[in-house]
Amino acid sequence: MRRFFAKNLLFVIAINLLVKPLWIFMIDRTVQNKVGHASYGIYQALFNLGIIFNILLDFGISNYNSRTISQFPRKLKALFPAMLSARLVLSVVYLSLVIAVALLLGYRGWQIIMLGGVLVFQSLSSMLMFIRSNISGLHKFKTDGVLSIADRALMIVVCGFLLVFPPTAASFKIEWFVIAQMVCYAIAVLIGLIVLKKISDVRLRFSLDVKRIGLIIKQSFPYALLIFLMSVYTRADTLLVERISGTNGSVHAGIYAAAYRLLDVGNMIGLMFASMLLPVFGRMIAKRDNVQPIVQLCVNILLPTSILVAVAGVCFSDEIMQLLYRHAGAADAAVFTWLMVAFPAFCLSNVYSTLLTANGDLKLLNRLALFGVVINLTLNLVLIPRYQSLGAAFTACITQSILAIGFMVFAQQQMQLPRNVKWSMSFATFLVLVAAIGYSVQMLPIHWMVQAGLLFTSGILLIFLFKFISVGPIKQLLNKDQLK
Repeated sequence: MRRFFAKNLLFVIAINLLVKPLWIFMIDRTVQNKVGHASYGIYQALFNLGIIFNILLDFGISNYNSRTISQFPRKLKALFPAMLSARLVLSVVYLSLVIAVALLLGYRGWQIIMLGGVLVFQSLSSMLMFIRSNISGLHKFKTDGVLSIADRALMIVVCGFLLVFPPTAASFKIEWFVIAQMVCYAIAVLIGLIVLKKISDVRLRFSLDVKRIGLIIKQSFPYALLIFLMSVYTRADTLLVERISGTNGSVHAGIYAAAYRLLDVGNMIGLMFASMLLPVFGRMIAKRDNVQPIVQLCVNILLPTSILVAVAGVCFSDEIMQLLYRHAGAADAAVFTWLMVAFPAFCLSNVYSTLLTANGDLKLLNRLALFGVVINLTLNLVLIPRYQSLGAAFTACITQSILAIGFMVFAQQQMQLPRNVKWSMSFATFLVLVAAIGYSVQMLPIHWMVQAGLLFTSGILLIFLFKFISVGPIKQLLNKDQLK
């Protein structure tokens, strides 16, 4: 069963890699180029405000639901009406609270109207996640995988038409982007309900079981708190840039969003990797197996790759930003540089925080996350008024680096992982060599893309020379015995 799950999860990763980069680079990026940094910056700030409080839409219900249905499929018919009713109540609470916070932050007029649209499609997105939790609970993983990209696929079609069709392309507005997402998420939710109805005997009705939902929320609170705290220190930055950067706050928020988009693309692999690791770590810990080989394999894959990408991002920051954004300047490149420096820390966090989660160390994780929130908000409040988006990028780099070290140190303590100085030094040596190659190729009188190609080719060769990656350990990760 675990092997079956892993194969289906890899299928999900594959189709996400096919669709989501298209959405990010062909649609989301193009929208920002069309409407400009100022309009997109306000949109991104409002979007991140909704993300920070997104936990109110779910509160662990989807995870509880998926776990329960996978163990007791017959409970779906009884659980679904109560869960559906609870989700609608939570959506009303979510909408009310976020709009109240936005008013306190000084948003008014059309910004509140646009926020309303953003909150609606985020509520629909959360509803889609809930529907998918029932489908994955029934072990229909490929169906769930297709639904996971249904919203993005629809938006690629709808927004793509609006961005290409001459009459709409010439006067494209950020409000259209919000409306398009509302429509596409609504269609995706409808498709999800139809699919769920087809593969199960579920009845689409409402029945609020307050006692049961209260128990679920109580059990899920530590997870919900962790997600909330992590959302604050990863998503509050754009909101703060837009609010406290001065008269050009929306422009600086747009600059930050443009650079952060590329970090999100890189981190997408790490997040998918983490989702695959969670059940593997959980099962191995339950069986009292040694997790060190799997941890070492994951770090060997993610850390050198992220270092290579980070060095390339730093070396060619100007060229990359100018290639992707028509009005990119020195400020865009500087912000992108600091966010790329943070990329390896994100990848380390994905491995070691997942290990702590699988081990059930929620109290420790919440303390670390709260520490991250304090660091992040303190530095942002000091640096953003003076350095705008660059201050937020520097803060993100510092916050993620400190947390990555914290996750790693405490995971080693909790899981009694051996310390390997030689292994650690190999990464430091790799970093120095890749940085030296990056500096050297920039001196060559050739196009920057050829220089980048030489850097990546050399970096990949070094990864194999250092024996960070080899075929054998990868097979071990998906071995039948490991996944049972």
